Amino acid sequence: MTAAARALLDLLLPTTCVVCDARTSGGAVACALCWSRLPTLPAPRCERCGHPGRGAECSFCSRLPAFVRAARSACWVPHPVASGILRALKYDGWTAIAAPIAERMARVAWPADVTAERTAVVPVPLAAARLRERGYNQAALLAREVAARWGIPCWEDAVARARNTQTQTRLTPSGRSTNVHHAFRADAQARLDGAHVILVDDVLTTGATMAAAATALFDAGARIVSYLTFGRARSAAD
Repeated sequence: MTAAARALLDLLLPTTCVVCDARTSGGAVACALCWSRLPTLPAPRCERCGHPGRGAECSFCSRLPAFVRAARSACWVPHPVASGILRALKYDGWTAIAAPIAERMARVAWPADVTAERTAVVPVPLAAARLRERGYNQAALLAREVAARWGIPCWEDAVARARNTQTQTRLTPSGRSTNVHHAFRADAQARLDGAHVILVDDVLTTGATMAAAATALFDAGARIVSYLTFGRARSAAD
């Protein structure tokens, strides 16, 4: 009966893929073909930062604060499919796509100590103005879904915005760092003491935003922070 009801719903109210406009079934926001075309990061990768093709002189690792253990991402951006999926989540209001995005994020491979130690998932908070405009924090949606798949808590209030910032999209790497300097705060909390938290956001570009949020968590008592994002921006060398 459930299958029949879904088939009838697909017939009366057909849904199309947010990326390629192909017809989907079961109310899926993106089609299976587009998911299969995600540009996953190739191996070999740096054990610490997860960036492909890096050796002992990994330049991406040099951007990570000393207390950041590892960084992982599910796919490259920009890319027609990956960018289309993120656009649907961030700007077009398709919050239902957070679950399949998080499913792919939750499957990425980590060093054994990260898997054993991770205490909680923490989303990067959104600026108040953008939260009011958008109505939700896409990083929080992803963090909840990832935490549920890993069976650990999601601490949405562990770190907050201390001030509003410009959007990072059009800023230079140095401008990004200046823009988010001291932009986050985390009050000392017993649950943070000695914790290894996984900081979640949608995209990792220069790492400036995540470094600022991670620093606030570390200053409040977290022992180690690791990064997890859906997309990772290519560098000039990629």
